Amino acid sequence: MKKFLVLITAVFVLSACAPEVGSEDWCKEMKDKPKGDWTANEATEYAKSCFMK
Repeated sequence: MKKFLVLITAVFVLSACAPEVGSEDWCKEMKDKPKGDWTANEATEYAKSCFMK
């Protein structure tokens, strides 16, 4: 049970560190990420939130 709680806590902490999709920080992060590693959803959101502003 203790390992489960540690795992859940780690997932929560790590997910809280990611910038909100569409935010200025997220746009900067995506700009630095190789384009070949982008998902279709990331590319679409980048176009809407970062490129077309």
